[in-house]
Amino acid sequence: MSTREALAALIERYTPEEGPVDTCCPRVNLYRLSQPSEPNHGLHDPSFCVLAQGRKRVTVGDAIHEYDERNFFLSSIDVPVTGQVVEASPDKPYLSFRIVLDAKLISEMIMECGLAARLDAAAPLVGGMSAGAMTPQLLDAVCRMVALLDTPEDVAVMAPLIEREILYRLLTGPQGPRLAQIARRDSRLRQINRAIGWIKRNFDQPFSIDVVADEARMSPSALHQHFKAVTSLSPLQYQKQIRLQEARRLILVQRLDAATAGHTVGYDSPSQFSREYARLFGAPPLRDVARLREQPEMAAAGA
Repeated sequence: MSTREALAALIERYTPEEGPVDTCCPRVNLYRLSQPSEPNHGLHDPSFCVLAQGRKRVTVGDAIHEYDERNFFLSSIDVPVTGQVVEASPDKPYLSFRIVLDAKLISEMIMECGLAARLDAAAPLVGGMSAGAMTPQLLDAVCRMVALLDTPEDVAVMAPLIEREILYRLLTGPQGPRLAQIARRDSRLRQINRAIGWIKRNFDQPFSIDVVADEARMSPSALHQHFKAVTSLSPLQYQKQIRLQEARRLILVQRLDAATAGHTVGYDSPSQFSREYARLFGAPPLRDVARLREQPEMAAAGA
């Protein structure tokens, strides 16, 4: 049995039901889906994702990223995305592994391994998301991380060691500069993250590019340019997607009516809210939520 087949067998064993499964390994979750999905909208954390089977498409703004068994997916920033499983079947389900990245640990790894000079000298990578070629070493480490679920008593000691190995392989590979951006206090990404943090905390408030630029410690024009380069969205588009995703959650989970949900997230005009909601999710609020309740798996965005 190949390492890829072993990983698929492990993930399939620990995902008996459709959808995401949290594990006893810190910040690690698994995901299984037995058929292609509708587009799912959600906020993508900085994370490292590996597919044992299947294929997925991630769209953010006008950028499209696709990855499969041969490629991992790396995100170095919180960003609203549309994710869609495009290859899966009952005989060969979509099976994924995801670990949310720890900025502090990445920073420690860069210093401990003496990688700062090499990563600083590397050409900057554009954008906060990318697919990269999977290597045997990375695949082996991921397989060993999932295999820890067979011996949960080993997780506390072994999971941090394997996580460090995964980060080391990424930092010393072609995607190292992108991963290192998460840890750099003086990087453009750190400035954009400050802007993102402000937008996420104040998404229901009137938008002011000057206020967001002050938070990021950038000029408004520089913020707009670099925000778009990193997230593929303008700051205003980012806020709009956060608002609409939260409104969708309020309608679906808290069962608010559409007008109340729209007002809660900052819309003064119900008609504008309904129009922008339908543009993002493909249907007006009531019809979209009715569809989600009929097919609960559509409401969960997998790794």
